[in-house]
Amino acid sequence: MKASWDELAAIGRELRERRRAEAAQEARLAAERAAQRLEQELFARSVGPVTPLAPHGLALPARPRPAPLPRQRERDEQQVLRASLSDAFDPVTLLETDEQLSWHRVGVGPEVLRDLRQGRWTVQAHLDLHGLRRDAAREALTQFLLEAGQQGWRCLRVVHGKGLGSPGRQPVLKVKVARWLAQCREVLAYTQARGPDGGAGALIVLLEGRVPRQRHLRRWLGEHD
Repeated sequence: MKASWDELAAIGRELRERRRAEAAQEARLAAERAAQRLEQELFARSVGPVTPLAPHGLALPARPRPAPLPRQRERDEQQVLRASLSDAFDPVTLLETDEQLSWHRVGVGPEVLRDLRQGRWTVQAHLDLHGLRRDAAREALTQFLLEAGQQGWRCLRVVHGKGLGSPGRQPVLKVKVARWLAQCREVLAYTQARGPDGGAGALIVLLEGRVPRQRHLRRWLGEHD
């Protein structure tokens, strides 16, 4: 059966459209090749002559790529937090206290401290500062608080010891840890641990639940130099 004039015209139009599409595709490919050649020429002029390595015939192992962790930001936040933990700071000016070494930030309800003291919060991680000197203990506590924020931990135990081995049998590190914790904006409250959790040699700490940020810490330090 012979094709009609309309059918032939439609076939002609389809062929012309296909040729235009192919020409456009070829033009795009040509432009991409030209851009690639230009980029290679710019690179060659920038670095100078390059000698390709000889083929070694060895299969390269497929190593997993490292996680894109913000290492520099973590170092910055660690440095700011470490600098913020001052020995001279007195938490009495900012926190409420009672006779059992239980502290909470102004505005935090007493029921929060009561639940913390009674062990209703599950301790998610702990830090043992036994045997550490002041600077080492402050560094360890800094790392611990940053990790807690990044992991989303809310309830922590910090073991500072009872100070029985200190000169005069005074709990020096215990006092310093309390002062350091009071300066961290993310700390809502802390209380002396119950007997099974360390008693007078440890603190149970409740965090706000967000990662410490350099900006927040700087603002906190600016308010309480």
